[in-house]
Amino acid sequence: MSTDWESRYQTGDMPWEKGIPSPGLVEYLKSHPPLTGSVLVPGCGFGHDVRAISRPENEVTGFDIAPSALRGAQTFPAVANEHYRSGDLFELSSDLRNRFDWVWEHTCFCAIDPSMRTRYVEAVAAALKPGGHLLAIFYLNPDNDGEGPPFGVTPVELDAFFGTDFDCLNKWQPEAAYPGREGREQMRLMRKKVR
Repeated sequence: MSTDWESRYQTGDMPWEKGIPSPGLVEYLKSHPPLTGSVLVPGCGFGHDVRAISRPENEVTGFDIAPSALRGAQTFPAVANEHYRSGDLFELSSDLRNRFDWVWEHTCFCAIDPSMRTRYVEAVAAALKPGGHLLAIFYLNPDNDGEGPPFGVTPVELDAFFGTDFDCLNKWQPEAAYPGREGREQMRLMRKKVR
């Protein structure tokens, strides 16, 4: 099963577009140092999370497969050193491999077909430098009877998907969430294993 993301943006069928950055991300950034270095935001949509992360001390790349999403992102004023790039996360170009200090995951993992999740983990690991960090928020149980996107995931499944390539440094339930998602998300800070 594949979703035509470009068509969804063109028709305005975007229930994931909330007009603001992820509340869990905003909460994290208020109580932790900024994400420094190079940051990749896959499935960035209109770039709300990209702009929330963007600081003079980092360079943030918003990445999306839908050109209309990136056109929408570019209508907002820049915050600092962010830019946007079109592409397929599962076909990363060589200049995006082993490049990033951080990946911020919010909507990409739960949006793709669950059969693609192993490939997602491999793609994120390929984008990160050895020892790079993945900061993520996962939607555990969307109320859609498994008919996604979004598609839910259990903490045990997250351990299995990410355990080979990443060490989990911390996991917690964010206090802040979009309305209706309270208590239904898990945030994780993970570090790519150095081999």
